[in-house]
Amino acid sequence: MKNIKFNIIKVLAFVLLAASCNDVLDETPDNRIDSIDSPEKIAELLVAAYPDAAYVPFLEPMSDNAGDKGPSADTGIDFATTLNQRMYFWDDFNDIDDDTPTNYWNRAYKAIAQANQALASIEALGGGSELDALKGEALICRAYAHFMLVSIFSKAYSSSTANSDLGIPYVTKPETVLLGKYERGTVENVYNQIKNDIEAGLPLVTDNYNVKAFHFTKKAANAFAARFYLNKGEWQKVIDHSNSALGANVGSVLRDWTNQYSPRTYSEQNYLYTSSTEEPANLLLVSASSIYNRYHFSARYQMNNTIASQLFFGRNISGRFWSFGVYGSSDLYYNIPKFQEFFKVTNQAAGTGNAFVAYVLLSTDEVLLNRAEAYAMLGQLDDAATDINMSLSVKSDDYNSATDALTASDIAAIYQGFPSSIYTPFYTIPNESLPFIAAILSIKRTIFYNDGLRWFDIKRHNIAVTHTDNLGNSYTLSKTDNRRQIQIPEAAQSFGIEQNPR
Repeated sequence: MKNIKFNIIKVLAFVLLAASCNDVLDETPDNRIDSIDSPEKIAELLVAAYPDAAYVPFLEPMSDNAGDKGPSADTGIDFATTLNQRMYFWDDFNDIDDDTPTNYWNRAYKAIAQANQALASIEALGGGSELDALKGEALICRAYAHFMLVSIFSKAYSSSTANSDLGIPYVTKPETVLLGKYERGTVENVYNQIKNDIEAGLPLVTDNYNVKAFHFTKKAANAFAARFYLNKGEWQKVIDHSNSALGANVGSVLRDWTNQYSPRTYSEQNYLYTSSTEEPANLLLVSASSIYNRYHFSARYQMNNTIASQLFFGRNISGRFWSFGVYGSSDLYYNIPKFQEFFKVTNQAAGTGNAFVAYVLLSTDEVLLNRAEAYAMLGQLDDAATDINMSLSVKSDDYNSATDALTASDIAAIYQGFPSSIYTPFYTIPNESLPFIAAILSIKRTIFYNDGLRWFDIKRHNIAVTHTDNLGNSYTLSKTDNRRQIQIPEAAQSFGIEQNPR
């Protein structure tokens, strides 16, 4: 693909973006539809229909996966230090640099604009079977970007309040005017439109890509659908889509930390974690403009001794130690190898360029545990236990399925008396299901440390979060705290997008 710049209206932030794509995209938005006149050009357009921004840097410190290492911790990057601190204390942060909420908002809406332009071009060409796969990808991309935005900038879905909770603008048309009027609507409206796009797009999706891990294949699209329906509490749909994403031989597609990662070096583990070819667990990856790899290990509000002990240093519920190796000479540098930076040089003489980090957006590991949660909620406890054991078997040292596999009764006993007040989603968790939900969320917290997924479980299950500073002062984000919705970017507010309450 040729690397040139094109002008596109940055939806809702209303500034000009620069991006890389084909010459045809030099056209202004209202002229491009006539120039994008072939399946090949539409396919190139869809390369940019995935949000190429990072959410991990600002979501992870907001969660209970972060603790205070003390003033000796230093990223060495002023911007990163400020971002990390502000998010740990749940402060609004309106910087527009990479790794920020504002950057994610902008890049997600830019991806939506690309998907909408693709759909308009498909319609202009008359549609048809030749374009069905592209239409399917565009619809799923549009649904995914909106889903991530509503998950970050709105309240968690609740069937009782979704019709009044503020959503995010759901944009379905290419941009043709600079100052179009956008309204947030409700969470219910956003979810309905996401559902419509998923149901229309998923049957059309194919696997016909050169590098599948960077596109919505059938498995990746089903993995996204399973996550979406998990948030809605539609358990059988979670199971059905999870089955399609996992296939019949589930054990062969999970991330095998015990046998594949532990024996490797730190750099080898970093490479494998986001490999598009060698790691079958990776269903969807993105290369995001980000410098997170430069400071995630040294940031002050990240994995300290307390968090490391909670997540990695003890035995898990199978009785075995986790296979994850915590690297770093002390908690000033503790980290799990998951990131690589790719530096694109823009000026060889000056040594300047742009940093990119690959992130895992969807994986079979998540799908498996989402299915386990759905099984548990439907009272299919033996099936839930089977999925829990499958997850533990490739994440635990010296795991022996003959002696270490847990029965449903074992899990119930381990979590007997677990407080029901900790998890309060919009639906009721049956008493017999609660131990399994507790087990699954605990496993997910460890497995997906520094992947950003813990924050979404915190919102979905309405979990209170308490952060402590190095002086012993505690700060709590309660179940009803409005800061659980990240604030709408100031640029969007200035053009009439209603801000979140504070």
